[in-house]
Amino acid sequence: MAWTKNHTANSNTENIEVSVNELAKLGGRKLVYIRAVTADDVIDDLVNEDGELEVDIEENAVLYSVHSGDGERIALVGDRELAFAAARQHEMNPVSVH
Repeated sequence: MAWTKNHTANSNTENIEVSVNELAKLGGRKLVYIRAVTADDVIDDLVNEDGELEVDIEENAVLYSVHSGDGERIALVGDRELAFAAARQHEMNPVSVH
C-alpha cells in the first residue's frame, strides 16, 4: 500500500506523484536520500574560487550525494557505506534513491 498526503492506493495500481514538499514532510528532517552521481555531474561543487579541483578525482568517479527531504544536497561522499554511516551518526535515517 502506498500513502500520500491525500489518499492511499495499492502498489499494484497507478503510480502516485508526490511533490517535493510532500516528500520532505513524509520523513521530516530525519529522512535523507542518498543517490549515486558521477564526479562530472557535480564538478562545479568540487572546484575552488580559482577554478581548480579541490580534490584529486576522475570525472567518471562515482560519488554519493546526500539530500534532505526537500532535495537540498547536504553532502558529497566518496563511498556509499560512509554516506549511510555519516547520516546515521547525525541521527538521520538514510534511504537509497535512483
